[in-house]
Amino acid sequence: MNQPNDNPNSNPNSNQAKDKTFHIATSNLLNFALPQRNYYPNSQPYSESEYQHKLTGLFGLLKNAKSDIYAFQEVWDEKALQDLAVMLGFEPSQVLAPMASNDPSSKLTLGQGAQNTPALGLITKHKILYWQLLTDFPELAVIDIPDEGLYKSFNRPPLVATLEVYGQPITVLTAHLKSKRPQYLRDEHGNALEDYDDPFVRVRAKLRSLCMRAAEAAALRLFMIELLHNTRHPLILLGDMNDVTDSVTTQLLAETSEVIYDKAMRDVALFDAARVQTSYGWMKDVAYTHLYQGMPEVIDQLFVSEEFLVDGKFSLGEVERVDYFNDHLKQDFHDRCTDHGIVRAKIKLK
Repeated sequence: MNQPNDNPNSNPNSNQAKDKTFHIATSNLLNFALPQRNYYPNSQPYSESEYQHKLTGLFGLLKNAKSDIYAFQEVWDEKALQDLAVMLGFEPSQVLAPMASNDPSSKLTLGQGAQNTPALGLITKHKILYWQLLTDFPELAVIDIPDEGLYKSFNRPPLVATLEVYGQPITVLTAHLKSKRPQYLRDEHGNALEDYDDPFVRVRAKLRSLCMRAAEAAALRLFMIELLHNTRHPLILLGDMNDVTDSVTTQLLAETSEVIYDKAMRDVALFDAARVQTSYGWMKDVAYTHLYQGMPEVIDQLFVSEEFLVDGKFSLGEVERVDYFNDHLKQDFHDRCTDHGIVRAKIKLK
């Protein structure tokens, strides 16, 4: 599904800037929904005051990132994202969250926002040339999940948008992969079919989660190979990958390690922006974006294609710096407006 966005307002491409630098960031917004909206059956909707508190809190975090492009996860209502965008200095028309649309004419949502699971969203000051959602897996990524059957489509369809950045088309792919939480069996009404307290059952349930995340990573990988193979088209992959950079599932996405043995793999590999930045490489060693069972880890990722390697044969630019905004994660859980940090990259085009 492709749809242009021709609004020129605040479009940096209209200025022939000498410094072709832009900032791009990703953040999981933790169930960002409109007030009085039941997003999960067992959740309490936000009151108007709770919504305003969350909106103000997210603004306080994101304004520090000062980005031209924001990629978001866990968006239930596009209208909520538009409220946040306006506070950040964007126009409502610069928001894209098709699976969370509140427009009654939307064939995807009928104006009801995201259903059953939150969606992906994007705020950008750069013109959107076209966009699409990834839904069904390529056949090579379809697997049989233990006790559940074939897993054939994304639970949260990744959002792919090609932007015009200072005249250069760049594809931005936002994803939110399956979490590490155990995937317990439930009936059609959501009632538990397994004993959550049984450690043997828990092993089986975590195996299902791992298989689902791996299948999603493989499906994304296959799509990106088609986009990158024998092209000079720059790609940025970012979002909540729900595992660390060197994990099996994240490396299934990136295949960075293959470059060590086969330089030709650069054509389709992706590179952790924190590891290829041209300044302050130590940042990656002290960064974290999430606390999982009390342990800090980087599960919110930002990867770039070889076109952003400063020494690359086909380099179009470079990652100058990567920053992590995570001080709010030191607060008590109930005081946080989100349970994820923000990852931001400063990228300069040649």
